Amino acid sequence: MDTNTILIGLILPFIGTAAGSGCVFFLRDQLKRGVQRALSGFAAGVMVAASVWSLIIPAIEQSEDMGKFAFLPAFIGFWVGILFLLMLDHVIPHLHIGSTKAEGPHSHLTRMVMLVLAVTLHNIPEGMAVGVVYAGLAGGSDKITAGAALALALGIAIQNFPEGAIISMPLYAEGKSKAKSFWLGVLSGAVEPVFGGLTVIVAGLVVPAMPYFLSFAAGAMLYVVVEELIPEMAAGEHSDIGVIAFAIGFSLMMALDVALG
Repeated sequence: MDTNTILIGLILPFIGTAAGSGCVFFLRDQLKRGVQRALSGFAAGVMVAASVWSLIIPAIEQSEDMGKFAFLPAFIGFWVGILFLLMLDHVIPHLHIGSTKAEGPHSHLTRMVMLVLAVTLHNIPEGMAVGVVYAGLAGGSDKITAGAALALALGIAIQNFPEGAIISMPLYAEGKSKAKSFWLGVLSGAVEPVFGGLTVIVAGLVVPAMPYFLSFAAGAMLYVVVEELIPEMAAGEHSDIGVIAFAIGFSLMMALDVALG
């Protein structure tokens, strides 16, 4: 596994966010509520499928020598990932799109900064997920293929496209310039290659612990899905739009993982 391949995998999700943020230059009006619900549902579907096929199942398969206790590393890593995101959720002040009440500790940060922090918090586990899969690939794991790693990076990049629009469009609607809205959207996705790279380094140093790292990333991503995306996709009337979008995202990510893996 050459370094360029890993770098491409780590940068793909960031490109998706940046491209989505660029929608602010082409769309005139703020995204309608139904569109935002659909985009949140799509992102949730991709993340759930990625957590299962690309992270939890490989984590269990890598522990198969433990027999009936092969689930244990995945179980432990999953819960550590949940608790890690729970901690971040409580120590980082942030404000979700469409919400009027900030979460986390009280701060004097502006609404704009807290909106960006909310999406940044969301992107951290995605970067870690891509990073840990490429770390496993670089470490020679026979349970992770180059195709499976690429499928995860592509899946996250695809769902990051609408996420970029979800952050840049509301910022523009609140009075920010198109350029500033775009760059703030791009900034929110910059944590993905950073945390992805850090995860590659750390996980690469502890290859035997790979099942824990894989399931840790899955737990962190599923925390975001349940705590943020599902409530957003189900808010208001006609929540079936979010459910259908969830199914589309889930099936797309599942197909990518199987076809490329």
